[in-house]
Amino acid sequence: MLINIKKIIIILTQLCCLTFFTSSVLHAHGFGPLPTTLKGAPVPEVPGLLDGSDPIIINREKAIILGKALFWDINVGSDGVACATCHFVAGADGRTKNQLAPIGKGSDLPKEFALGRDATPRGPNASLKSNDFPFFQTDDPLSSTGVPLYVNDDVVGSAGTFSGAFRPDVKLFQGKFDNCDRSVDPVFHVGAVGTRKVTARNAPTVINAVFNFRNFWDGRANNIFNGSSPWGDRDPDAGVWVKNNDGTVTKRRLRLINSSLASQALAPPMDEIEMTCHDRTFPALGRKLLKRRPLEQQHVHWNDSVLGSVALSTKDNLQKGLNTRYEQLIKEAFNPRYWSYGRLGEFGSSRPGSGKQSWAAYRQIEANFAMFFALAIQMYESTLISDDSPFDQSAVDEFGTPIDLSESAQRGMHIFRDAHCALCHIGPNFTSAAIVTNGILQKLNPNAFGNTTFRISTTNVVTATSATAGKMFFDTGFTGTGVTPVENDIGLVDTDPFGNPLSFSDQYMRLLAGDTGAVVDPFVADVRPCDLDTPIATDSDTPHPLLFTRADGIQQQSQSTADCFNPDATFIPTVAAVFAEMKKPDRRRFLSAAKGSYKIPTLKNIELTGPYMHNGGMATLRGNY
Repeated sequence: MLINIKKIIIILTQLCCLTFFTSSVLHAHGFGPLPTTLKGAPVPEVPGLLDGSDPIIINREKAIILGKALFWDINVGSDGVACATCHFVAGADGRTKNQLAPIGKGSDLPKEFALGRDATPRGPNASLKSNDFPFFQTDDPLSSTGVPLYVNDDVVGSAGTFSGAFRPDVKLFQGKFDNCDRSVDPVFHVGAVGTRKVTARNAPTVINAVFNFRNFWDGRANNIFNGSSPWGDRDPDAGVWVKNNDGTVTKRRLRLINSSLASQALAPPMDEIEMTCHDRTFPALGRKLLKRRPLEQQHVHWNDSVLGSVALSTKDNLQKGLNTRYEQLIKEAFNPRYWSYGRLGEFGSSRPGSGKQSWAAYRQIEANFAMFFALAIQMYESTLISDDSPFDQSAVDEFGTPIDLSESAQRGMHIFRDAHCALCHIGPNFTSAAIVTNGILQKLNPNAFGNTTFRISTTNVVTATSATAGKMFFDTGFTGTGVTPVENDIGLVDTDPFGNPLSFSDQYMRLLAGDTGAVVDPFVADVRPCDLDTPIATDSDTPHPLLFTRADGIQQQSQSTADCFNPDATFIPTVAAVFAEMKKPDRRRFLSAAKGSYKIPTLKNIELTGPYMHNGGMATLRGNY
């Protein structure tokens, strides 16, 4: 139904054997968006974080130091797992042992490990080999109807924690591991010995992730950071504790846009597969870390670009840890309103009935530790931008085409365009998931998003296009790949803990059906039909198989029509027309592409970040299928 990545790979491999055209011919026949440098590309701004009269972060340098320390510190996990454990090879995970999970995220299939390609058993603590890949193969990779020859529903994820039940007697200055009641996991064990659990998706790179509008493969790391959970405006109980001018403390909503890195940072430390024992909380993690030296069990180089100024190491004398404590770094980096209340209170305590263990009293700095942790991580990861490759350095000709690349690289770039790869891997970060940056550059460098032959709209969080099944709504920056059957991992069609769809498209479709209460992400209400890649309705009396017309019932969009991507596409179906279409068992004009869709990753540093795809089921991008 959607794009078959294996077919594209084969086509690319075959195209590589074609004769290299002259530059003038390639310019004349180049198709669609033109790849462009990441150097100088605008990083999405976060109003209120560092600017204004009362910013949250008052010392950018200290916040970055804090973020890098927290990112690499094995004390963050319950049993020695740091954020960097899964993101240490070009921002991704290059480990090969104990990296298999038996099924993808959201799947209802049994948690049983598949046999390897050689029919040998695979499972916990196994070591991956090159001949284990690919995990999905058909008799005809060039056909979307090929007969499967080998289907492995396992996932190459990341080894995480042993898990267990958290005991809230954290030692302030002692121990690397949390106190947890351990037991052998029913899936991740070898005999009677437990192994570390493994995540149900492959770890994407954190380098250049600051450009993503949402993070995680299913986009659940919300663009809006609420200070205490990954869910943005969706979480009704989210907020941070703020000290008022009269000395009291109040819990208030926080709403920082373009902060999906902060939203993402809050999930792994509280995930009992990735980093933590069951029922641990961020206030408890704060209590564990605040009085400790950052990286107290890890060597820090004296000349580290971020940590060198506060490292205990000196030249020729490598030492562990930093010459400060986490509490001091927080106080230097963040506005006192978020940490200066000195009394104990029931800050950060669990909601009644949540089942989470908690002390009755925390300090404000402990209660707000989730905010400090997440924003510091975001500040550090925002510096991880790889914009100095030969492609980024190259001068360009009058067409915007890089001219300092090798002949082979130039040939590859033109194949990349003509084979339509650039339709998804678009813009300076080679992904349509970079919505804000792409939207800015759409006006400054229009060639990067198409030409007279074909153009891509990049400004909406939702788009629509024609696929095999009919007219489909896509979340911008997400698509299906066909690298594993959808039942192995449902992808973007999943829901949040509050019952709301993760998909912006599904929300938008419900909005068109008149359900305004279904919009839990404010960006969805701002979607302009005239900025979709293809229209969903047309001002015509003639019925159309893929578009709503006057024969069905249409109306003008409610938003402004200024600077529309498609000025003739300002119509939407009426609510009655939508309901009539939804009743059709074979409808083709109102379909969601959320099921089996995943975030389109950047291609920067792609040679370093295998294995590939959300399930890690491809060891190489070569067309050897």
